[in-house]
Amino acid sequence: MQTSLSKVFFFILLLLPAWVYSQEVRIELGPDEVAENRMFTITLTVVNESLKNYSDFPEIPGFIKRGTSSSYSTNIINGQVSSTHSITQNYIPRSRGVFELPPFEMTVNNKKVKSPGKKIKVVAPGQQQQRQPDPFSMDPFQDFFGRSNEPTEFVEVKDDAFFALSVSKDEVYVGEGFTTTLAFYVAETNRASLQFYDLSNQLSDMLKKIKPANCWEENFNIENITEETVMINGKRYAQYKLYQAVFYPLNLNTIEFPALPFKMIKFKESKTRNFFGRSRQEDYKTYYSQAKRVKVKDLPPHPLKDLVAVGDYRLSEEISTDETQTGEGVQYQYTIYGEGNISAINEPLRPQDGDVEFYPPTVRQDVTRSSGRVRGKKTFSYFINPTIPGTYKLSEYLPWVYFNPRTQQYDTLLPQSYINVKGDAIQKALSLPNKKEAESIYGLIDTADNTLRSSEESRLYTYGFYTSIALLLLASGFFFFRKYA
Repeated sequence: MQTSLSKVFFFILLLLPAWVYSQEVRIELGPDEVAENRMFTITLTVVNESLKNYSDFPEIPGFIKRGTSSSYSTNIINGQVSSTHSITQNYIPRSRGVFELPPFEMTVNNKKVKSPGKKIKVVAPGQQQQRQPDPFSMDPFQDFFGRSNEPTEFVEVKDDAFFALSVSKDEVYVGEGFTTTLAFYVAETNRASLQFYDLSNQLSDMLKKIKPANCWEENFNIENITEETVMINGKRYAQYKLYQAVFYPLNLNTIEFPALPFKMIKFKESKTRNFFGRSRQEDYKTYYSQAKRVKVKDLPPHPLKDLVAVGDYRLSEEISTDETQTGEGVQYQYTIYGEGNISAINEPLRPQDGDVEFYPPTVRQDVTRSSGRVRGKKTFSYFINPTIPGTYKLSEYLPWVYFNPRTQQYDTLLPQSYINVKGDAIQKALSLPNKKEAESIYGLIDTADNTLRSSEESRLYTYGFYTSIALLLLASGFFFFRKYA
């Protein structure tokens, strides 16, 4: 019975890591009350699983969808990896009042996730958001008067729109990020009626052509195409982002983006107004983006040029105590945060110093992608074990060198923490305590029996042992049956 319980307990221990790092999907709603000039949000979060697909966020009466943002974080503790991936949908109130978000259901990674919904109160009057006319659904020439028995004549309406691939920088250092945006733009003065055509297949083909092989990609994962108002050369446009990512060059090869075709449905409008006839006729127009080139520069000379991260970073730190005894460990967190390729941040070089032992750190990474920029932080949690009394400045042990493209110079993050250590010196556990003991141990080498033994002799000893065991079992069985027979 005891053996069975031990096996069950051992099996539970084996399953425990799987329970701790179980998968989770949740929907988080914004506050019950929101100001008229603020956004309400719905956040979809997936834990310990990649976000492969999800259905559309719900429409909210009295609100307009206005863009999404995404973030993810990774934790590595004792060799176990956990991750969190979130997508946030923003909503702008149209007016003040109380609006109801009914219960809804979303499909995430082919699984159903439900939300109870809620009532949302819009308060604090401000300038009311004016809803932009949708250029893809307008039918300005539709009329309810005319004669239906006459054939309808359709004419071309000049459009005021364009398709573009834009980059935030034309020249970058190797490892420096630049934002690439693929979008369709429609002027506020546009009168032509337009609609997207076969968007999924077109976008898939374009991404195969523009994603550079020599770059690390941080994709903004645009799933819902929404309208955003932008100003270009003093003119107001509605921008429809199709794809956006930050690329970090891994070598000095120039990055080439080819000109891309983008086909749209463009309607011809009826020349005469007719109540019974069609007011527009479907046609197509192909727009073309301009080719782009991004030059990649080498970093300035430096002994660590090939090892440093590139970005604009800062350092924050936390230490459990600055006063300790030899042999008593100290917990220390070393956090690098800022804008850049967070995944490329390497651990500070740990010194090989016998006075202070730095154990391998646990690592936590958080990345946020929004507003065309990638920001985040990476935290290294150390256990420090001082073995010799004294005062230790951590700036002498954990300096972190990086290249800042904004200043075009190398910089070093230096910790400000220090540790005052008291007590007696502790020798390493793996070292021998003293010379006398070392001599006695090495002396055993000369006195130990090193006579070679035959393998046949060893087998005889083994057979004799097993024979003795068998005889003992037979004797026990004989006395048992004799007693109870």
